[in-house]
Amino acid sequence: MTFEKEQELVVQIRNFISENIDLTHTSDEALELKIKELTEERLRGEYVSIEQTISINEQVYSSLRGFGLLDSIIKDESITEVMVNGPDNIFIERSGRLTKLEKKFESEKKLEDVIQRIVALSGREVNQASPICDTRLPDGSRVNVVIPPISLSGPILTIRRFSKTPMTIEKLIQYGSITEEIAEKLRLLVEAKYNIFVCGGTGSGKTTFLNALSNYIPKDERIITIEDSAELQITGVDNIVRMETRNANASGAGEISIRDLIKSSLRMRPERIIVGEVRGAEALDMLQAMNTGHDGSLSTGHANSAEDMISRLCTMVIQGAEIPIEAIRDQIGSAVDIIIHLSRLRDKSRKTMEISEIIAHGSGKLSLNKLYEFVEDTELSTADKVVGSLKRTGNKMIQTHKLELYGYRGEF
Repeated sequence: MTFEKEQELVVQIRNFISENIDLTHTSDEALELKIKELTEERLRGEYVSIEQTISINEQVYSSLRGFGLLDSIIKDESITEVMVNGPDNIFIERSGRLTKLEKKFESEKKLEDVIQRIVALSGREVNQASPICDTRLPDGSRVNVVIPPISLSGPILTIRRFSKTPMTIEKLIQYGSITEEIAEKLRLLVEAKYNIFVCGGTGSGKTTFLNALSNYIPKDERIITIEDSAELQITGVDNIVRMETRNANASGAGEISIRDLIKSSLRMRPERIIVGEVRGAEALDMLQAMNTGHDGSLSTGHANSAEDMISRLCTMVIQGAEIPIEAIRDQIGSAVDIIIHLSRLRDKSRKTMEISEIIAHGSGKLSLNKLYEFVEDTELSTADKVVGSLKRTGNKMIQTHKLELYGYRGEF
């Protein structure tokens, strides 16, 4: 049976079931059995392989109860991102590279049906009155939906998938993002309770790196994680509280922001607070938490460099309070100890570009003491491949008081 005939049969069986069976009162098992019966009936007299028969059954079931053609894509663990730009354009990211698929939705209506099914899983709504929705799949994958009239290209669906196995420092070493020597230094910084910000552009691996760092936290501490969409996979810690923001409902009520959760977390006796990403006014609350006995806290932010991260933090704080810029910079200087900058390079690889400490000089003056920086080997690098590594700059660490309190007396 040709692919075209197979797809035609899938549509016929699906339409027959949709028109003749009340799916709201039909169990999954009964639906699977009915699909199997109809497939066997319509294939009688034709030679079709067992594999093709199973494929037809799965496609029909998926179109009725699953996510249609997205089911097979979502099941592929090598795919890290799915981007659907209207019914005719589906892109995936695999190993850092984007590929356009030949698959297409039958119509815009079919894509809308899949989107409504995804959104309904978490009790959310998306419609013309509320055309943007953030949610997640049962496996934890992050989902963003934008529909017309906001989207001019038809319904837009973006799915960010996460590995089922937590990212570890060992894997970062294996991928060439850091070296074993730097991994040991990072372990010391986390255990000695330095406040660390991980920054970088979109897709640079900030959350992945934060997840790896968080697994250095001693297992007997109380940790609170705060995220827009739950992504962190911290293992081995019993005393952990995970919190996630909530969007406003259709009437505009019920929103729970990162700022709300940070304020609430301070009443939960945390030893460390991990904020998945700061984007706005919540930066002020995060800095205040770091400054009030919650050393060892971690967070991420969008920035093109460590210097840019400081500027962006200032801008974020101003969004939440009218505070003089000098006071904001002093707050940053006393709250944030280390900034780690990541980047996605031209060959799509993710590298650690810089590890710096913030030095506060008072009166709003800050400087960065660069401890490590990425050095590209221009002789071995090509247009398609970046060769290089994170190198020690020769600058000694200045703010060593937390290391000394931790009991470390060596050179850093």
